Amino acid sequence: MSEVKAVFDAMLGRFDADEADDMSAVFQFDMDEGEHYHLSIEDGKCALAEGEHDDPTVTLEMDLQTLKDVMSGELDGMAAFMQGKIRADGDVMLATKLTQIFPH
Repeated sequence: MSEVKAVFDAMLGRFDADEADDMSAVFQFDMDEGEHYHLSIEDGKCALAEGEHDDPTVTLEMDLQTLKDVMSGELDGMAAFMQGKIRADGDVMLATKLTQIFPH
């Protein structure tokens, strides 16, 4: 298993269905390491799939270390975005909810 996939699997284990209760969204992650994953959230459930989604709600580009730092709470997601460590396209405000949906 790739290190990138391991991070996403860990995120799935921390999924907070209450935070995502009324959400219907697809988070596309394009990793600088060349891997692509998307998280689909609907009806209080979350599913991880490899590859690129046809119509993501928000697309986030970053490297593995940035993903790890943001999801562990070591780096604030908005700060990472402002520093250019995360590039986002689509519903950027939705991306700010990632650490609430997947608390560390």
